[in-house]
Amino acid sequence: MKTKWGVVLLAMVGGSLPSVQARAEEKPRPAPQTAEQLFQPTTVWNVHLTFTPEQWAELEPKPIARKPEGRPHFSPGMLFAPYMLGAGDADRSGTLSQAEFQALTERWFSEWDEAKRGGLNHAQVRDGLNAAFNLNVMENHKSEPDEPRSDDVAAALGVQFQYVHADLELEGRVFKDVAVRYKGNFSYAQSRDELKRSLKVDLDRFVKDQNLGGLSKLNFHSSVVDASWMNEVLSHRLYRDAGVAAPRTAYARVTLTVPGKYDRQFVGLYSLVENVDSAFERMHFQSDKGALFKPVMPDMFTDLGDDWAAYQRRYYPRGKLSKQQQARLIAFSKLVSHASDKDFAARLEQFLDVETFCRYLAVTTYLSTLDSFLMVGHNFNVHLDARGQKFRFIPWDLDSSFGQFGLIDNEKLETLSITHPWQGNKRFLERFMQVPKFKSLYLARMKELNQKVFKPARVQALVDETATAIRPFVAQESEQKLARFNKLAEGQSVPPMPLKGMGIPGDGDKFDAGSAPIRPIKPFAEARSRSIAEQLAGKSQGYVLKVSPIGPGMFFGRPLLAALDTNKDGEVSHDEFTQTFARWFEAWDTDKSGALTAAQVQAGFDRALLPPAAPASP
Repeated sequence: MKTKWGVVLLAMVGGSLPSVQARAEEKPRPAPQTAEQLFQPTTVWNVHLTFTPEQWAELEPKPIARKPEGRPHFSPGMLFAPYMLGAGDADRSGTLSQAEFQALTERWFSEWDEAKRGGLNHAQVRDGLNAAFNLNVMENHKSEPDEPRSDDVAAALGVQFQYVHADLELEGRVFKDVAVRYKGNFSYAQSRDELKRSLKVDLDRFVKDQNLGGLSKLNFHSSVVDASWMNEVLSHRLYRDAGVAAPRTAYARVTLTVPGKYDRQFVGLYSLVENVDSAFERMHFQSDKGALFKPVMPDMFTDLGDDWAAYQRRYYPRGKLSKQQQARLIAFSKLVSHASDKDFAARLEQFLDVETFCRYLAVTTYLSTLDSFLMVGHNFNVHLDARGQKFRFIPWDLDSSFGQFGLIDNEKLETLSITHPWQGNKRFLERFMQVPKFKSLYLARMKELNQKVFKPARVQALVDETATAIRPFVAQESEQKLARFNKLAEGQSVPPMPLKGMGIPGDGDKFDAGSAPIRPIKPFAEARSRSIAEQLAGKSQGYVLKVSPIGPGMFFGRPLLAALDTNKDGEVSHDEFTQTFARWFEAWDTDKSGALTAAQVQAGFDRALLPPAAPASP
């Protein structure tokens, strides 16, 4: 006879919710004195933050100046205007004539209507926009050195994080006057209205040389987009087990005191993640004389010319680089971009630590983590070794790993190709895989890891071990989160987590982040390992991602469909498409010159696709 879910739930969490909460409030253990003691993957440390009321108020991100009329910092017109002028301005006049505007929109409809049905549904509009731009927002962003990172969602939301003073207590050990700020991109957008948000703590920003076993910075990740609390922790562990230098992790039960507002208020369970900085270099590479980069570069090691400023805007080095280090990155980029096949194969090992790269690529591909250099082009670090002058990759931000990307069905990512796991034109990866010697080494590492590190029974045991350690603390957050957590830990799928508005272009229901159920780690481990074995044996080619789901279509597919669909039947006919754009041209041509400037296109798309601006407060 099947056991009732309620009985199963109580049995899994130790009999009753109160008893679980009681176990979560254990007596403090000795505070860690070293990084090795701190980063134990299944240890949950008690962490307490104290702010004065003034400090707490100052922690709230400051608004960045917005566009007039209350429009978002990031808008559809800001994307469409430069693209449409670039793609449609055939005579290079700097404007779009009526004929040029019509030709571009006719081309859009023809290309998006691949089946030639004479109509477009939402998926075709979304994918058509992504394919038309052929890149994501971050890739096309040309930032200046003093601008925020081009993958900075907080900046797109119109906010800027800043450090404030606070005190931190870790298992009774007090660090006075530490610096604290919020952090995160998509995770911040999802938690911006909640008490629990990701945090970065800098121990020595205000107190020189204050550290914990050599660590000066600590990252507290909220796991707000990971209902299992395990994706990041287990993924980093798999990288380390595979021989890749990767951040170490633990967990933290965080409480908060703000006099008059909070008194040791439970905030939530966080993953505690090692920072990639000079301390990381010293601990993992025995030297801090190398260079560290955190790129936003979908096509890594592309020749950007001889001016270092162009690389600075894409690779975001941590600290000041020497001329030699700058020249090394430029030289590698020129090799990847221009060398003959023979020269590339002969010289690659002078620039790249090929052995560790094969291991890094194998784990990244196994995890099917597309929010990485495989597709989006961020969420990783690159290290240039001081001695051998070779580049290594370091993983980062893995809450969408184990195929839980959201924008693509999990079952497809469980069969992601191991020889072509990337999306789009990635010349470095393509050239690497075309060299038989390097491809063979990579596949040998993939086979080795699939038989050991990725073995389903091993991964599933890690899930059980971690779930047992953190379940009492998940229970303290809410019964609803506990129920989802238990299902995922057991191996059952759950509905996707509801998305919250990102301000691009309005609220969450317009943001296309997928609606497929979340398939948890345990079944992923079974299916992924099986698919890899079949691909290694030549029985399957695996899934190759053709069109990126990341791009303007994510944000503006639904609003554009709604604006073009004049009869509101859920599809856009050819007549609706062309006639609506024709009306827009007439309306946007405010000076009746017969041509549209970039400013007119931007303003027109903003009026067409954004909800009306809220009236100003009296």
